[in-house]
Amino acid sequence: SPIHDDRLPQADGYIFGGGFPEIFAESLAGNASIIHDVRGCTKPILAECGGMMYLCREILTDEGAWAMCGVLPYTVSARAADRRLSLGYRQFEMDGRQYRGHEFHYSQFVGDTPKSAVQVYDASGNPVATPVIRHKNILASYTHLYNA
Repeated sequence: SPIHDDRLPQADGYIFGGGFPEIFAESLAGNASIIHDVRGCTKPILAECGGMMYLCREILTDEGAWAMCGVLPYTVSARAADRRLSLGYRQFEMDGRQYRGHEFHYSQFVGDTPKSAVQVYDASGNPVATPVIRHKNILASYTHLYNA
């Protein structure tokens, strides 16, 4: 648990799943030992939606700005004024493999926004702006994959 545990467990790789980190932003920001471990991690990390937000520089909420892991150089806003629903099935191809999943979130990147490593499409094959971020040992996106 990035809230309750004091160390990142030993593993061959990590999945930081979805959720709503903005609800727990203060607690997540307060766990310095896990943040330290994540910053030093060199093993593969797959981060989906809320997990991706946790890896970013900070999350903005109506209560303030909360420093997260900072391994992805982006800021995500979950402030009421910035909320916009992003919803739908997603698909993309990377390294010769087809990925499929879904997207559901209200948060948005602010400031420097990520350039996607690949083009993402909706279920009808139309391009969407959802980025897939490849950064060092990390693959991250708002897309919750169901065939990774």
